[in-house]
Amino acid sequence: MGGVWLQDIESFERVSQDAFASRLVLRLAQLSREGKLEPFVTEVVSSDELDEDTRSAITELAEDEGFLLAMEDYLGRTALQH
Repeated sequence: MGGVWLQDIESFERVSQDAFASRLVLRLAQLSREGKLEPFVTEVVSSDELDEDTRSAITELAEDEGFLLAMEDYLGRTALQH
């Protein structure tokens, strides 16, 4: 159990150190809370402006609402530390 928790914290910390990833996760979490995530993901999937890897990554993030909300909480709690 401790290993899984440590991996989660390391993932959170990696995202918190990447300004683009942090903004993306926060935006996805906001859309999720507002019930607007599904239309956004539909638009991303059909976009010709994004490559397949980017579309896939955004879709994968959007499918894990628990992660998005936990990451949002982590970023908010650690914002003063960074």
